[in-house]
Amino acid sequence: MFETLTDKLSGALRTLSGRGRISQSNVREAMGAIETALLEADVNHDIVKEFCAAVLEESLGTAVLESLRPDEQMVGIVHRRLVELMGTTPSRMSFVEPGPTVVMMCGLQGAGKTTTCGKLAAWLAKRGKSVLIAACDLQRPAAVDQLGVVAEGAAAFSAGSRIAFHAEPEQCGAHGTAVGNAVLVAQRALGRARAEHFDVLIVDTAGRLHIDDTLMRELEAVDRAIEAHEILLVVDSMTGQDAVHSARAFHQRLTIDGVILTKLDSDTRGGAALSVRRVTGAPVKFVGTSERVDGLDEFDPTRMAGRILGMGDVVSLVEKAQEQLDEKEQAAIADKLAKGRLTMDDFLSQMRSLRRMGPLKQLLGLLPGVGAMMKDIDIDEKQFDHIEGMIRSMTKRERENPAMIDRSRVKRIAAGSGTGATEVGRLTKQFEMMQKMMKQMSGGGLAAMGAKVNAMRDLAAGGASAGSPRLDAPKSRFKQRPRR
Repeated sequence: MFETLTDKLSGALRTLSGRGRISQSNVREAMGAIETALLEADVNHDIVKEFCAAVLEESLGTAVLESLRPDEQMVGIVHRRLVELMGTTPSRMSFVEPGPTVVMMCGLQGAGKTTTCGKLAAWLAKRGKSVLIAACDLQRPAAVDQLGVVAEGAAAFSAGSRIAFHAEPEQCGAHGTAVGNAVLVAQRALGRARAEHFDVLIVDTAGRLHIDDTLMRELEAVDRAIEAHEILLVVDSMTGQDAVHSARAFHQRLTIDGVILTKLDSDTRGGAALSVRRVTGAPVKFVGTSERVDGLDEFDPTRMAGRILGMGDVVSLVEKAQEQLDEKEQAAIADKLAKGRLTMDDFLSQMRSLRRMGPLKQLLGLLPGVGAMMKDIDIDEKQFDHIEGMIRSMTKRERENPAMIDRSRVKRIAAGSGTGATEVGRLTKQFEMMQKMMKQMSGGGLAAMGAKVNAMRDLAAGGASAGSPRLDAPKSRFKQRPRR
């Protein structure tokens, strides 16, 4: 995310690198480039002026002008000011006891509100919450049916958790219904959530293509009926300042408790993420990072500022690993590595685990210094499907001992997987190289995970590509608010 903004900010700060001493003119030149980069990212003009003035004032102090590494000092100042701009500390969801905690979702049409309801349900289920999703958008055609499909997908993804869907049978498929019907559905959903002891009730409400009084009156009526503990506004980050303006309008009528920014997995201009807290006073609580059901992350200003400045987000990477990589399985793999007994089945299991963490390009972007490089690198995720097809076309003995795969076996595997003999030969050779490398990295932890990601990328690309970033082992340290 923010690849263009990251590249431009990094370029502006690089102008100070390599200078033993710098002058006020050097700092002002860098700040001019930063100001341009922020304006092009569609950050609010007044916020840009205020931000740059604060950074410039602090940068002209002796700490920067007399530093032997002024670029590092400047990065630290810009990072700190970005964190302040976006909220200083993460704003978490709060829950009531006894439940249910009522979460009302609102936003304009096209912002991704309905799909975000499913993502939020999956996020809550992962944290042990039972969730009821209620369909109260009775204006948009097929909105109820769409939410039902989304809820079903979230429930399937969160197998073993309790996610249910609520819709009034007589309302399904109805269009242009009155305000009172939406209120009635919300009230009945709340009654069901209480009776069936759900922890959280998520209420999906109607949206419009634009903000109007009819929309706001309906949302206010629903809010009065269910007394939502959390009102979350879903906005499309790709719309830049339009997202900020709509957030301000909703906040003025509903007093929203938080914002969810969607579509941050694209190279968005970033203006909404940097502006919405200062303009509306409402914190960003979640960001949509992919189209997957699990593509919703809590918003952390410190981590986001690090990503924007190309400093990576190793903590998020490790958290994703902890969620997806089974400790017992990893211990067994480490033991096999130490003994030099890694099989193709083991590799396939590891590859699937890493793919569950998210797109490989997105994972690489979480590493320090790698994010800005990723915009010029194309990683074809389909290559991993080809690899899986080749491995599954091998016999059990071949997967346990790839060294036995000779020319005739290569041809058979290629025919069975719909690939070419060259691809199969490359896979077996790369696997032998990977075995040697991963045996050296058998200590486990983030270093081993980085080695796995490197090896997977090389297997998919047929060897390390020129200019592709390597994952060294970065060192890292790991260290409620009711609405009314």
